[in-house]
Amino acid sequence: MRFDSPWWLLGLLLLPALSWLRKRWGREATFVYSSVGLVKGITALSRSRAGTVLRGLRWVALALVFVALARPQAGQGKAPIRASGIDIAVALDLSGSMLAEDFELNGERVNRIAIAKDVLKSFVEQRPSDRFGLVVFAGRAYIAAPPTLDHDFLLRNLVRLDTLNEQGTAIGSALSTAVNRLRELPSKSRIVVLMTDGQNNAGSIPPLTAADAAKALGVKVYTIGVGTRGTAPTPVGFDPFGRKVYRQVPVDIDEATLTQIAERTGGKYFRADTTRTLRGIYAEIDRLEKTEMETQRFASWEELMMYAAVPALVLLLLEMLLGNTVWRKLP
Repeated sequence: MRFDSPWWLLGLLLLPALSWLRKRWGREATFVYSSVGLVKGITALSRSRAGTVLRGLRWVALALVFVALARPQAGQGKAPIRASGIDIAVALDLSGSMLAEDFELNGERVNRIAIAKDVLKSFVEQRPSDRFGLVVFAGRAYIAAPPTLDHDFLLRNLVRLDTLNEQGTAIGSALSTAVNRLRELPSKSRIVVLMTDGQNNAGSIPPLTAADAAKALGVKVYTIGVGTRGTAPTPVGFDPFGRKVYRQVPVDIDEATLTQIAERTGGKYFRADTTRTLRGIYAEIDRLEKTEMETQRFASWEELMMYAAVPALVLLLLEMLLGNTVWRKLP
């Protein structure tokens, strides 16, 4: 069971607020009489519950509408697929320095995050049988996607990534988090691809300590230093005409540490200073040996949207029918 558009479920949180606002500002229907003597005979009548029932039908119908919009789905049967025995965790630097625009994509200047996402997307699409996980980091490390064969889920998360509003670059913490994501997976080969443009200056785990842990667990680490050599143009604002204003910022990649991380774990360090170089790096990693293993994945998904949409429509029609016939109110 899953929801294809789960964000619609947030609409359920609006219903209690709307109900409260209606009670606070809504007006109940009333008649104005010239004398209370005219209604003396009906003052002992109890209040009808019709309004409460009608409102309940409407709220339940609205809740079902939000559930329907979230598109619930159920997996229909499992089919065996062939998967490689390689699990890959990618650790991607999202610190502020990654906004430097020293790469080109389709003839336009782009920042390091944009080119890293584009190249990584192609890499994932070329390896449909590998399990991928995604870790992002700046001052701290975060899991953006656990290791999965559901590449659509992974790529949706990748598209949403942007810089983290944090100071520092926690390379050691990022590597440790990526290794921990792989340590319990039953795979023949486990790999971390670490991409950064700076030096470790945050976090509580030294990069080489994390590298030793990776070596002990049999995880190979490929490190990539992202950025041109010398200085890189970094946007610092806009001029009165709406054009970006750039400042040349020194590129400060700790290549010595990144090289040691790779060498200690049996991996390799790469320097990506152009788009072509970065694509070539991933092409080289793509040439890793593969071993086949069999896993299970849902072959198809059945849409359950109608099981929520139809009852919602029925309840709305019932509310309208009762409200305009047996429970009709004035005005």
